[in-house]
Parts: sequence; structure tokens; C-alpha cells
Amino acid sequence: MRFSSAFALFLSLVFSSLAQAADSTVVVLDASGSMWGQIDGRSKIEIARETIAEVLPSVSKETELGLMVYGHRDKGSCSDIELVVPPAKGTEAAIVDFVNGITPKGKTPLTQAVREAADALKYTEEKATVVLVTDGLETCQADPCALAAELESKGVDFTAHVVGFGLTEEEGKKVSCLAEGTGGQYFQASDAGQLVVALAATVVAPPMIKEKPAEQAEPVKLEYNVMTDSALSEGGPSLGENSEIQWQIFKAAVNGEPDGDYIDLQYKASYQATYPAGKYIALATLNGSIKRKVPFEIKDGEVAKPYVNFDAGYLIISPKRTPQDAGPDDTAAVLIGFGDHSATYYGKAKFYAPAGTVSLKGTIGATTAEDSVTVKAGETVERDLVIGSGVIDNKAVYAEGGLAVESSEIFFEIAAPRKDINGERKTFGSTYGSGTKLDSPAGDFILTARLGSVRAEVPYSIKAGERKDVVVNLNAGVLAINAPGAYGIEIIEARKDIQGNRKTVSQGYGVEYKDTVAPGDYIIRVTYEGDKAPKDTSAVVKAAERTEVTVP
Repeated sequence: MRFSSAFALFLSLVFSSLAQAADSTVVVLDASGSMWGQIDGRSKIEIARETIAEVLPSVSKETELGLMVYGHRDKGSCSDIELVVPPAKGTEAAIVDFVNGITPKGKTPLTQAVREAADALKYTEEKATVVLVTDGLETCQADPCALAAELESKGVDFTAHVVGFGLTEEEGKKVSCLAEGTGGQYFQASDAGQLVVALAATVVAPPMIKEKPAEQAEPVKLEYNVMTDSALSEGGPSLGENSEIQWQIFKAAVNGEPDGDYIDLQYKASYQATYPAGKYIALATLNGSIKRKVPFEIKDGEVAKPYVNFDAGYLIISPKRTPQDAGPDDTAAVLIGFGDHSATYYGKAKFYAPAGTVSLKGTIGATTAEDSVTVKAGETVERDLVIGSGVIDNKAVYAEGGLAVESSEIFFEIAAPRKDINGERKTFGSTYGSGTKLDSPAGDFILTARLGSVRAEVPYSIKAGERKDVVVNLNAGVLAINAPGAYGIEIIEARKDIQGNRKTVSQGYGVEYKDTVAPGDYIIRVTYEGDKAPKDTSAVVKAAERTEVTVP
């Protein structure tokens, strides 16, 4: 099962079950910039859109459902929180329409968003439920655990449930307190198997078996008449209480295949139950991907013992930047594949796989590594997956040894040192903003920086596991122009080229204009609306200096 499919199933059950159970529910959806991150080649926001469109039609028509979104309008604002659909009956179509138009871009003020959702539900007066779906941690210096205590103490009947979308186990602990502190539940959507386990333990209620009327029931002779068991290898130890195993019990049709929907659903390797006498089919699933089918028959006075040998092993894959790293790199993505199954893990990957070959692909930034593991039934295999990546702390200065650039608009990009036949360089990652970092493949590369009309680059070399500062000298200054009454402002190089023409550096509209430019002599041309003649003013820009010019 692909991660996105599992997540869709997960949210479907969460939303439909929780929303039906509450009088009023607000879904708080993460629309921060990290929702452009990809899982199995698809962005998280794309998965969320499809999931919500599929899920909401199943919500009870009596439920008052609303939608709160954060991070969807401003890139750097902690107040970018909006109740886009107030809680009411019949809001499903409005919610789907809004989610389909979201463009993730901002921060993650999840604590304040949950507070505002609770206020919208009048949680101090009425029963209220909030479902938070987030792929990141709080980035606006607020404490979700403290908020949980406040909401629990003031609320009439307030519950918060939290869905950690792609969070690591360690990250999940930092937001799960919102759910635990209000009597809700935390669901970690990190892989298909864990999603299924979470549903079984918290949301999915096994179907009830209809008993015969008391006057027709036969006396119970046994405490139970079915006892299941399973192992990874023939004759191997029982998997016991392992909750990553799902049993679906079907009535058997005449042809020996399952007859209709399952009559029971259990999550442990070995369990006991009582069913009416007859023929059955048990479908056992391990880790959401390894399936075995077992027919069995229940006879009066006897205990049926359906048993499954999964013929599988257990793998623990630790992605590292170098073989010497002490522990796994939590930023690494590990894609595993066997048969027609694939799944993505972040950080250390732990999973069951059928005996045979399992393919591995690890990714850190633009660096990838591939390997394969042969697993035998019943064995546990631990393997390091080395992804030879380093980290650069990208910085820029306006002049050699001079003032550092502090701007969220500066664009850094890692590029190959050599151009291809078309004069282009292959790129290996990019980001905006001073004081940021980039994962870099090991080897020789160029870090480019672009701010305003200036572009500069610096070569660097890095080893796997190494972290280093890489500083780009922009050799530039800032030219700031004020021209009252202006329609347009144009910055032109004062020096003419060989053809006698001057090059336009940049231009803008309005009475004020600012640009980062190379040192040198410039002409500032101001134009006006109507018949008023343009004005030219000269300016000299020096590296690491701000030049302010007023054109009266």
C-alpha cells in the first residue's frame, strides 16, 4: 500500500468517525510551505486535497463541520490563520472547494489555530471537537501542551485529536500532548502498517456479530471455539500480541472464497473468539502488505485453530551520511520496495518483508543511494544505508570581509561546476533566505546567490558527513530612489557598450524604488504621466554601501 493511499484511508476513518461523534467539529488544516514536500512522488497538499474530497461525503448530515487553515496567505506571518468555513451542517462542498484552491507558503502557528478553532466552537459553553492535521511542528514560539491544559480546564466537553502527517516519532511527541491533554488521540501517519494499527487501536470498531435470540441460543460448552496464531517462519515462535497483524474473518462461500463482507476484524497475531459453527475464510495481513488466506471450519464442541506462516523477516534500515555516524539521519527518506508494494519512511525504517529481495533507495536533498537486502523467513536484518551527503550553511556578504546579507529574498542554489553542452548547469537544491542551510552531495560544486539585479557564485568542496560555511561575495550595494510624482523609475548603466547603447539594469513603477546592484556609475531615469518630460540623475554605487537618491 502506498503511503498516500494509507493516509487517505486514515483520514477517512478519522474524519468520518470523529465528526459523526461530535455535535460540532472544526478541522484545522496545515497549509504551511512544507506541505509542498513529496511522499512517493506526490506533494502532501495534493494527497490532502484528494483525501478530503473523498472523505467528506461520508460525514453525518447532522454534524456541524468547519474548516480552519493556517499558512496559506503569507510566507512569514504567525497570524496567518483563517476560519474559512464556519462550523455548520452541509459545509462539505465548501470545504472541498477551498482546500482545492490552497497554495501552501507560510509558517506553522498550530497552537494559535487550535485556540481560535476552539473559540469558534464556543468550547466554554458547548461540546466541541477539533481535528488538527499538521505535517510540521509549531514555528511561532507557542506551547501546544500548555494550550491543552487551558482548553481542558475551561471547556465544557472539549476534545482535540491530532494527525501527524509525515512526522517522525520524536516530532510526534511534541504535538501529541494537544490530544492527550484533552482526552483525544494522536495518530501518526508515517507508514501504511502503522496507520492500520492506529485505526484498529483507536477508531475502527470491529463489527458486532448478531447473536441468536436468547430463547434459540444453544448452551455454551466452550469458552471460545476459535484460536488464531501466526509466525514469520514455519515452526518459528508465535507473533503473539503483535498488533501489526490484521485478521479478517469471512463466511466461506460454496466455491471456498469469502462470502460477502468480513464478520470480524482483529489486530493481534493470536486471539480467541466464538463464532457459529460453519466454514470460514481467514485473511491475515502483516504490516499492511503481506497477505495470507486460510480456510477453517468450526464444529460443535471443538476449537478451530487457523494458523498462518507469513514466510517473512523483519528489517531495520538506518540511513546515514557516513558509515561512522552514530545514529540514523532523521531527515533522510527511505523508499522500500518488494513485489508490487512500496512505502516511504523517514529516519530509521522498521518493517516486515516477505522472504526474498527488498530494494532500498535513500534520499537526503539531491543525494541518493540505492541498495538491496536479501531477507530470510524468521530472521531480523539490520542494515545501514549510506547516503553520502554533507550540509552547507549558505551565507552572503555585500563585500569581501564586509557586511553580511540579511534578507529573506536572497536565493541560494547549488549547481554543478561545469556546464553541459547547452551551457546549463545541473542544480542540486535551492532555498531562500539568509542563515539557511542546504543538503549537498559530496564533491565539488558551486553555490550561487541572487539578490535583486546581482548574481554571484563561489566554488566549494565538501565531504560526506561534513558541515561547512560557504560564503558568497555579492560585491554589491543598494540603490534606493525617491522620486515624488513619478510614474516609473529606471536604473541604467552609465557606461555605454561598444555599440553606444546603455543597458537597463532594472525598473519599477511608483515614487519609490530599490534594487541591489553591482558597484559603478548609473543613470536614474524618472518618467511621469502626461506630457511632463523624463528626468535623468546620476548615481554612484559602492560595494557594501547604501546609496540614497532623491529626484525632485
